[in-house]
Amino acid sequence: MSNPSPSDPLLGPADVRELAGALGVRPTKQRGQNFVIDANTVRRIVRTAEVRPADVVVEVGPGLGSLTLALLEVADRVTAVEIDDVLAAALPATVAARMPERADRFTLVHSDALRVTALPGPAPTALVANLPYNVAVPVLLHMLDTFPSIERTLVMVQSEVADRLAAGPGSKVYGVPSVKANWYAEVRRAGAIGRNVFWPAPNVDSGLVSLTRRTEPVRTTAARADVFAVVDAAFAQRRKTLRAALAGWAGSAANAEAALVAAGVSPQARGESLTVEEFARIAENAPHAPQTPKDHAPHKEPGTP
Repeated sequence: MSNPSPSDPLLGPADVRELAGALGVRPTKQRGQNFVIDANTVRRIVRTAEVRPADVVVEVGPGLGSLTLALLEVADRVTAVEIDDVLAAALPATVAARMPERADRFTLVHSDALRVTALPGPAPTALVANLPYNVAVPVLLHMLDTFPSIERTLVMVQSEVADRLAAGPGSKVYGVPSVKANWYAEVRRAGAIGRNVFWPAPNVDSGLVSLTRRTEPVRTTAARADVFAVVDAAFAQRRKTLRAALAGWAGSAANAEAALVAAGVSPQARGESLTVEEFARIAENAPHAPQTPKDHAPHKEPGTP
């Protein structure tokens, strides 16, 4: 555990507890709040995220500001999205007190991240966040979909969620989060985070996930929503063959088989063996006209399966 010197603007364990006490804040499980209390950890996150001096970073769930301050040390601008009334009200003052020379580079958006459709100032180039465990996947997918200017993402999530996001076809934990994240980006595990850097210490391990926006989108004529509908259907009954699992989506098992054959996918395969490109080909061969417009409207994704 680090012990920041008095000249260090970042928050240490005593700072976090003192600030929380002054605000009357008690971390809640409902919002998945676990505050980082180690300056070395947040600086490591910023380094791993490869935050650059020209970056406009969006942070979701800044809490008391531990990671926010570390991001402000490096990035050009930081926009933090916070849903909690008390935390949102306090964060600008914390930034102004501990990093006054960078305070004009910070913007607070008091909102539910799942409802954010626009951000003030320049378009974000990076997303760096310690995501609340209970909404990590929906928030990540929503932000990637809503802000295509985000080139690089580094999120800290529950270790099992990190494994799911970074899993490839054939893995036991490959599923809906894996495929949908891969629609937007190249995804990889980027490290582990110990429990003792949080207050309160969570009863689960944490992991870092790095996502680099695809330079070329998945090549398909199908809309993103239509591809995701196939993914959801395939993993809703992941033990079944795709012929059976996609029967409801296609209208019948026979229709599902026809779509699969047309897409070059075995009807006896299972969803866990398919790439995002293969799911897209199935969507292209849907036996009915697409029911959703071919746009990229923000949406709320289902959580992890």
